[in-house]
Amino acid sequence: MRILCFEDAATAKLAPIVTGRPAYAINCASYHLLDWLQRLERVVLGSVRPHLHTIQSLDYGLSTANSELSGKPLLLVNARMVPSKANYQALKSLLDRPTGCRIEDSQGIVAAVLPEGWKPCDPEHEAPVGQVHFDETIMAAAAGQPLLDQSELSAKFSLFEWPHEVVAWHMKLMPENMEIRIAEDDYTQLQDGLFVADDAVLGEYAIIDSSDGPILLDRNVKVGPFCYLSGPVYAGPGTRIIEHSALKDGVALGHTVKIGGEVEASVIESYSNKQHHGFLGHSYLGSWINLGAGTCNSDLKNTYGKINIEYPGERVATDMQFMGCIMGDYAKTAINTGIFTGKIIGVGSMLYGFVTSHVPSFVNYARLFGQMAEIPPDVMINTQARMFSRRSVEQRDCDMQLIRDMFRLTAEEREQSDDLSLL
Repeated sequence: MRILCFEDAATAKLAPIVTGRPAYAINCASYHLLDWLQRLERVVLGSVRPHLHTIQSLDYGLSTANSELSGKPLLLVNARMVPSKANYQALKSLLDRPTGCRIEDSQGIVAAVLPEGWKPCDPEHEAPVGQVHFDETIMAAAAGQPLLDQSELSAKFSLFEWPHEVVAWHMKLMPENMEIRIAEDDYTQLQDGLFVADDAVLGEYAIIDSSDGPILLDRNVKVGPFCYLSGPVYAGPGTRIIEHSALKDGVALGHTVKIGGEVEASVIESYSNKQHHGFLGHSYLGSWINLGAGTCNSDLKNTYGKINIEYPGERVATDMQFMGCIMGDYAKTAINTGIFTGKIIGVGSMLYGFVTSHVPSFVNYARLFGQMAEIPPDVMINTQARMFSRRSVEQRDCDMQLIRDMFRLTAEEREQSDDLSLL
């Protein structure tokens, strides 16, 4: 049986987290869904939005669906699935099913099994001859399988629906995921609750508090002197933790991150920088982000009430008392930027002053000064080249094309912005 991890229509609701990455590559509590799928020891394929096809192949090593899959056993997995051990175990229980089935929620198909001998089906919607993608015929075949009650599985599947849920699940899963890493990976325990890879370096005078969870320093992590680390904390390979940093209450850092100041209960994807003083709490930061010195975000309302977030066309109650910001890839902040509670920052935007509203993608946001201007994709491509050069990363044609595609795909954000008059 092969595995096809597919993005559905609801994936769009996870923007800006997924604007430049497949949904199966969202970092949550130090794992991606793809990490768990690869543990199933089957060939994993991906069905993603067209602008991510090349990125999927080069960066994640996944092929797309093709007609050679016809009739062969196939497990379909929604790419919005939370990367958790419970979901992994539920998927594992589906691998040996001899008959077909599908599992659904209010958004559509969660997972499905296509048994040996299945045949592609025409989608219900009409499309010109020759323009129906093969993965659409797979999904149509999945929709025709018998519905399976989730009570028959070892655990009920959980999926991301909104961006803030990545932070909520991150906080929930961090203790369990750290224990999984300790049990399975090759770490040395330097002291109670502190686990390090062979070439990790812990600076002098570090304060380690593992009373609420362990601290894990992966390969080539360097921690400067006078740092405070309160678990659970995971620092990915090649990460640098600047002197006098305070990481606490659930922090997961991707690889090659530079982190400083105070960070609490947050996810930071690979190649992002928060090198200077300032507070970041209960937030998600994408890749290739840079926060200027003194940048802070609020993660608590003055009323101490639950936080609501205005998503496009819908006001959502998060049921979270603490919720900071969601920041898309390539975003930047100037010095002393202040980001208000529960704000969504689009990809490729640059922020100045106080951020009191959601920020569309590819915008120079200086609302405090009555200014807001669109950032052309060529400007961000040139910025990308400089960033990549600083990290000795090759700028490929597909990286430049991703910037152009993200600019095109986010045009509606700028057109519908409340601050349209400033553009």
